[in-house]
Amino acid sequence: MAVLAESGSNPDVELLYDINGLAKDAPHWFDRAMEFVGEYGLLLAMVLLVLWCWWSVRRRGGEDAASSVAALVWAPLAAGIALAVNVPIRGFVERPRPFVDHQGLDVLITGKSDFSFVSDHATITMALGVGLFVANRRFGLAGIGLALLEGFCRVYMGVHYPTDVIGGFALGTAVALLLSPLAMALLTPLMRAVERAPRVGWIVRKRSAGAAREGALHPGARTPVESEERDLAA
Repeated sequence: MAVLAESGSNPDVELLYDINGLAKDAPHWFDRAMEFVGEYGLLLAMVLLVLWCWWSVRRRGGEDAASSVAALVWAPLAAGIALAVNVPIRGFVERPRPFVDHQGLDVLITGKSDFSFVSDHATITMALGVGLFVANRRFGLAGIGLALLEGFCRVYMGVHYPTDVIGGFALGTAVALLLSPLAMALLTPLMRAVERAPRVGWIVRKRSAGAAREGALHPGARTPVESEERDLAA
């Protein structure tokens, strides 16, 4: 396929030079920091944010704990699916990296020989951010903010066009949202089953010390959730 942006008069290319030009004026240590943040740091931050949200959800408990944890499980799954969808997209578009066709860019990281459209980093972080938003709006907004920063970093580093990043945002959002109803329909019952299980129920809801001792002394005893369900059935 033809390169999506070949002319310097293209707004995509102009914005690339404007953002990447900031790297030329920045101190060397700042560029090295941006290189780490854009390549590894923000991905790690997104993982930690998902874990923080999970810890908060399981401590809070409540009737929606299972559905919230299901959404958190879906977030990394959505990122993985979006990343897999991007493989044929990259092969079809075949857009070279910006530094291949445009001179004078300050490329902060070397060794990028694959195609440029769409950005894997933007895809992954936005899928995680939107998946987090499904689980918890406060954490989700923070995740989406990190994804936007990731997109800026990829252009700043000179390894992606702005439209590569926008395409990644769109792909990650589409996968996370469009497949969310099906994912939640499958994962929520699974998390409810995990919640009722004596040994692994802590994954979904924090167990009180009294409930934990009761379960240890009486392994066959029903959990409060199981007892309530039995009463309703009767």
